[in-house]
Amino acid sequence: MEQIRLNKYLASCGICSRREADRLIEQGRVQVNGETALMGQTVTAEDEIKVNKKLVQGRSKKVVLAYYKPIGVVCTEKDKYADKKVTDMIKYPVRVTYAGRLDKDSEGLLLLTNDGDLINAMMRGANRHEKEYVVKVDKKITPDFLSDMEKGVHLKELELTTRPCEIREIGPYTFQIILTQGVNRQIRRMCETLGYQVKSLKRIRVMSIKADGLKPGEYRELNSSEMEQLYRECKMLN
Repeated sequence: MEQIRLNKYLASCGICSRREADRLIEQGRVQVNGETALMGQTVTAEDEIKVNKKLVQGRSKKVVLAYYKPIGVVCTEKDKYADKKVTDMIKYPVRVTYAGRLDKDSEGLLLLTNDGDLINAMMRGANRHEKEYVVKVDKKITPDFLSDMEKGVHLKELELTTRPCEIREIGPYTFQIILTQGVNRQIRRMCETLGYQVKSLKRIRVMSIKADGLKPGEYRELNSSEMEQLYRECKMLN
């Protein structure tokens, strides 16, 4: 019977990331065969594992969903004040959670999965995974604006300068932009720093996965070739 570290096992079950699993174990909220779990402990598929007194059902087949998040839906699992939580909108037989967020006022592609290791790999900023957006602003775009965005914008409130990015004008008020980092509300902050307000923001691609064909509120399962490519991009396949 295969032995696997408990934090990795919980991640593979889609319960949480490995880091979050370590926190749960540290807090004494994980039990193995009725005993409080220990850091670094290994388990097998035959062990009875509970998190917050709820039985973990075991590892499921890996699944990734491409979901078109509508405006107004919040990327959260626990906010009791959120009218529409993304986890309430997805009716899927396996528990999935999101890899990367979109703010409430933005729409577009969101990837959800039951693979905690994949979420970790996608969220690791050092991997510089591409995300592509179409953005409309409140006044006409100028060459200086495009140049400043492309070079990177200093966000004073966060004390950081955004990475250089790819950007191109597709209309007088609209541009397409490819980012390789995940700063909270990054595009809105960049535009505001340069004197623009975002009127609409849509994510159309995450790495090799596109939102093509999806309407707001719809989702689809990634096929095997898309899954393979995604795992390869995350350096989880040779």
